[in-house]
Amino acid sequence: MNKGIACLAIALALAAPRIALAGAQQYEVLTASVRATLASAVNARDTVDWNDMETRAWVRAMTRRVKPFYPDEDAARSFLGLVRYEAKRAGLDPHLVLAVIEIESKFRKYAVSKAGARGLMQVMPFWVKEIGTPTTNLFQERVNIRFGCVILRHYLDRENGNVFNALGRYNGSLGRAEYPDKIFKVLKSRWALDAPA
Repeated sequence: MNKGIACLAIALALAAPRIALAGAQQYEVLTASVRATLASAVNARDTVDWNDMETRAWVRAMTRRVKPFYPDEDAARSFLGLVRYEAKRAGLDPHLVLAVIEIESKFRKYAVSKAGARGLMQVMPFWVKEIGTPTTNLFQERVNIRFGCVILRHYLDRENGNVFNALGRYNGSLGRAEYPDKIFKVLKSRWALDAPA
């Protein structure tokens, strides 16, 4: 009997979303025009252009770097194509987006923070109410990465291009250096093109 309970407890623990140590984006009142712009950005329908030589070369170069998180090469390539596409679409450096994903969720698709942030980029559920639709699922890779990129772009615009402050806003830690410093450290050591692969 105890063995059965122990097995059940282990199965439930493995099935439950993992807790992420990410901070929490702070809710802020959006003007109607900002809300409409962000909603339009997250709800647009488009796909990765695998015929683009730059995309294919970048994905090839980055596949080894995501191997610890995505051991399946096809899954890694699909994920990287998606990250590059969504980052470029939002006007972000895809390497920065990879660094944010690593620090926010350790590449865990179903991560949930103590504050309730969800998915790879640890998006707070209030964003769904602000700019999503009733069917928005923050645990879907494409949805989460798109929301995360659109939100980070919004914070970059609010901070006049200051990446340090935008990262602080993204994490809910504006004014503190710990989170942006972690992002910059992993960006330089793992995700920058000249970082060791």
